[in-house]
Amino acid sequence: MSTQFSEEKLNKIKEIVTHYPEGEQKSALLPVLHLAQQEFGGWLDVPVMDYVASLLSLEPIEVYEVATFYSMYNMKPVGKFMFEVCQTGPCMLRGSDDIIAYIEQKLSIKAGETTNDGMFTLKPVECLGACGYAPMMQLGNYYREHLTKEKVDQIIDECRTSVAINN
Repeated sequence: MSTQFSEEKLNKIKEIVTHYPEGEQKSALLPVLHLAQQEFGGWLDVPVMDYVASLLSLEPIEVYEVATFYSMYNMKPVGKFMFEVCQTGPCMLRGSDDIIAYIEQKLSIKAGETTNDGMFTLKPVECLGACGYAPMMQLGNYYREHLTKEKVDQIIDECRTSVAINN
């Protein structure tokens, strides 16, 4: 895979950089990393991060520091469906540890791993800002709330069904 944005994405990056003062292109790093993750397979490998650094005139270490700090960036390939389960206080008090353990058992993976078929990744994360709906997870652009084992089974089935329908 070539590590080069399409002309459309390069124009989007130029537009993003204009939102920040001259010489402060590092401020554009978060949205540019999001674009890179979308464009290059759902994760950020070293060549991709180096490419982003070159586009923003940054040192590669500046990109690595940011990409590895935030849980929204993936440092290795992830599954088609990523279960980002909140593991902070309120969710933990409401059983997120049990939900994580159940998903591990159900999918035969550990936290941070992807199923052999590449379909599911389990990623414990810090607060997702929906404490009133604990325990909860983010699945793509959506929150799945008040999780139970039954709801996890339903979510897994929904994901598998959506893949079967789209194939």
